[in-house]
Amino acid sequence: MLKLHYNLEKLSMGLVGGIILVASIGGIVEIAPLFTIDETVEIPDDMRPHTPLELAGREIYIREGCYACHSQMIRSLADELDRYGPYSIAAESAYNHPMLWGSKRTGPDLARVGGKYSDDWHVAHMMNPRDVVPTSIMPSYPWLMRPLDSSLLEPSLATLARLGVPYDEDMVANARADALAQARPNSDSVDDLRTRYGENINVRVFDGNPARLSEMDAVVAYLQSLGTLTSAAHDLHQETTE
Repeated sequence: MLKLHYNLEKLSMGLVGGIILVASIGGIVEIAPLFTIDETVEIPDDMRPHTPLELAGREIYIREGCYACHSQMIRSLADELDRYGPYSIAAESAYNHPMLWGSKRTGPDLARVGGKYSDDWHVAHMMNPRDVVPTSIMPSYPWLMRPLDSSLLEPSLATLARLGVPYDEDMVANARADALAQARPNSDSVDDLRTRYGENINVRVFDGNPARLSEMDAVVAYLQSLGTLTSAAHDLHQETTE
């Protein structure tokens, strides 16, 4: 083997050919399993896509770079299970484009943060993290109180639908109305929202101000949805621990 490598180093074209061959084999090993992804990742029956307001919050989460410090993938290690809950399964991220698993944890993993804290806690945390976590090094995001620009919700849902996320024409056409309804519990449109996305979605004034729909409404709605789109991981965890 060492003699082959020595000879290749003396022949530039041979070395280039060898590099291409090895890189091709590595590429095939990585890509080939993706052709069977539909068979290996089973979508749970209770899995739902993000609502338009949660989706808007996800886009803001990406825009502000939150994914750079917070992962969304709990590994099957005892200390992670004790701290965060059931380990993440692939099906939970089936509708995520792009996925936000991440690996860096300057802050804690957020895969199951939904329902862990109140809306007021999240708002206070975004406005000034030190108010609720004195040792936090997270920056403040006071500008999230500005009005939410919902003009791109319809094309966003339509694009995700083409990628396989189960948004139907009714969901796309009513995206902006559904986003507003989720942050307005007394709205006449709440029943239609629940019909389209299920009874278990959170409907409330997330930022505490019913006068306008803000980016804070969207971000808090998104955070409160993490880990709640399906119970599959909790069910699997319960089965394996019984």
